[in-house]
Amino acid sequence: MTESVSFYLVGWATTLLIAIGKSAFGGGLAILGIPLLAMVTTPQNAAIMVALLVSLMDIMALQRFGRESWSKPDLTWILPGLVTGIGVGYIVFVEVDPRLVTLIIGIVTLLFTTHWFLKGRIAPPGARPVSPGLGLAAGVASGFTTFVAHAGGPPVAMYLLARGLPKTILVGTTIAIFTLGNWLKLPPYIGLGLQHREALWGALALAPAVPLGIWLGRIVHDRLDQKTLFFWCYVLLALAALKLTVDAALALLR
Repeated sequence: MTESVSFYLVGWATTLLIAIGKSAFGGGLAILGIPLLAMVTTPQNAAIMVALLVSLMDIMALQRFGRESWSKPDLTWILPGLVTGIGVGYIVFVEVDPRLVTLIIGIVTLLFTTHWFLKGRIAPPGARPVSPGLGLAAGVASGFTTFVAHAGGPPVAMYLLARGLPKTILVGTTIAIFTLGNWLKLPPYIGLGLQHREALWGALALAPAVPLGIWLGRIVHDRLDQKTLFFWCYVLLALAALKLTVDAALALLR
């Protein structure tokens, strides 16, 4: 009974946290899902549950951030890149050390966020025009790293934050991108879930926290001004980058 209570307490808190982050900032907190849930279940079950729950969050977040909140010129280049990157990751997966990929992404993102914090300002509106080359590269890098290292957020976040998009366009575009990425990765996790039924039941038990978190996140998004929301986007990006860097460095040293 104690284990069950612990699972629900940690699981609901974790699910709420990830859902709020997705609806308020476009994401950034899912990286905490597996470590937190692994405290009350196995790491494999935690990974399956996070994949299923995040895919559900994407559907609900898209209902609150519809087509009018998407930067379609950016999606035109990022989405094909994302699919290409996932395909390349699938092809070369056995030949690539995900720890090294994660370390590189973490270090680059840390440098990017450090530069921003030292300058202490957000990108002005329209700071950088749509760049087909950079958008495609960000999509490829994101797709590749999300497949081989589950770390696809930073490449796209760096590109979109530097664009100086309005806050709702930034979040809506980010959600649209990772809805595609997460759903492309979903079939293997469903297959794993069928082999680990306890993970499917666990995800089902935590699913009711998703709509509450998405609703709360949208309230947070609407109440934060552009500068404050961007500040927290950079904070989340820096924390994710720090975790990626530390985890990858420790894994390489073992």
